[in-house]
Amino acid sequence: MLNAVSGVVRAIARSRSNGPHRSPSEPAPPATARGMNRRAIGLARYMADSLTATPRARERNVAQAQSRREDARHWSRAAARRRSRRRFVLRLATDRALPLAIALIVVIAAGVSLAPAAPVGAAQGEAAAAEELQGVRLAIGGGAGPVEFDGPIIADDPSAAGVPADDGTLYKPVAVDTSVKSSAEKLKHYTVQEGDTLTAIANRHGVSMLTVWWANELATRDSLRAGESLQTGLDLLIPPVNGLVVTVQPGDTLDTLAAANEIDAAEIARVNELDDPNLIVGQVLILPGAEGEPVPTPKPTAKPTQKPRVGSGDGGVGVAYSGGAWAWAVVGGGNYISQYFHYGHYGLDIAASYGSTVVSPIGGRVTFAGWKSNGGGYQVWISHGSGLYTTLNHMSAVTASTGQNVSRGQRVGRVGISGWASGSHLHFEVWVGAPWESGSYRVNPLRYY
Repeated sequence: MLNAVSGVVRAIARSRSNGPHRSPSEPAPPATARGMNRRAIGLARYMADSLTATPRARERNVAQAQSRREDARHWSRAAARRRSRRRFVLRLATDRALPLAIALIVVIAAGVSLAPAAPVGAAQGEAAAAEELQGVRLAIGGGAGPVEFDGPIIADDPSAAGVPADDGTLYKPVAVDTSVKSSAEKLKHYTVQEGDTLTAIANRHGVSMLTVWWANELATRDSLRAGESLQTGLDLLIPPVNGLVVTVQPGDTLDTLAAANEIDAAEIARVNELDDPNLIVGQVLILPGAEGEPVPTPKPTAKPTQKPRVGSGDGGVGVAYSGGAWAWAVVGGGNYISQYFHYGHYGLDIAASYGSTVVSPIGGRVTFAGWKSNGGGYQVWISHGSGLYTTLNHMSAVTASTGQNVSRGQRVGRVGISGWASGSHLHFEVWVGAPWESGSYRVNPLRYY
């Protein structure tokens, strides 16, 4: 059987051979005949491999099976890719067609708008249009003020002399900065409270008393010191530094202001943050370190002719302390003794709310009222006669003046934390002898209560 199949294969092969046994002039079989020969040969090989159980035949069968599986996998992957591309195209066409179309239209419109425009006017030639475009100029400032131009001057009309001809120049208005650099916003505003003094207000803002005086042109310093004449609600201007506040007048310059006040012009520019050295009338400036007129000295008043009462506390010779009940030095404010009289602390510390009223314990005459650098800050000394004195320290405001007669329980100041103080309180001392004089000493104030 094997020989028979092999013989059929050889016979078919000889029939397809183009060897020398075939005549060159013999025509080649048609294409259909060649295809049938190939299929017959393939079928004969398949039958031979199937019927012949040889190792080579099995290898050929295995190779053919693997080839068919590879082909099947290849075609399955190709089909999967085709299906994926088809789904992508369908999704793109359904979900993104409209946005892409809109984006394409916008891009086309932008390209058209950015394209150079042709000169308008069909009657103009290319040379005339180019000449006209070259002749157009742009003038800044709308023509106001001195404007340079090179066009012809209209001389026929006398009223138009000096006016450039309408030669196509475009005038563009420009906004001019008309703001004036002023230091008025650097001045703080303070409303006077009851019990405020000029010195206390100045010290609170870190400037001298005279700086506040000059900035507000105050008529009398006592108007901010005495409790009876205190102008509550008065609005004060507080400069940021010591010096004068001036308003620029016609003819003023930085150099003239600096020379008149004996200060440096560069320092004026720095404090006022001036970008332009040219001054403008009405401009508010701060002159650092400058000094104004001194505070006028009040006219002396005649001393009373009547003989003071004993115990009135004027501190004069022959006036004796008359005794009597003492008033507590602090009124209200939840006051209490935070530290008693002891060695190294020769007085009473009376803690109370900031600004609480401080009164004179008994009648007397004020021998000092104001600030001292002895650690007591703002303080009042009162002589009660017979060499007995009281001092009230660390106050936030002083409402009595030197030489003033005060009665028992009369307000002389307010509780504060000035001087060497920690927390709002009053340091109350009783002296035998003038305070801080040689031979004077302090005693416990509680012995008088």
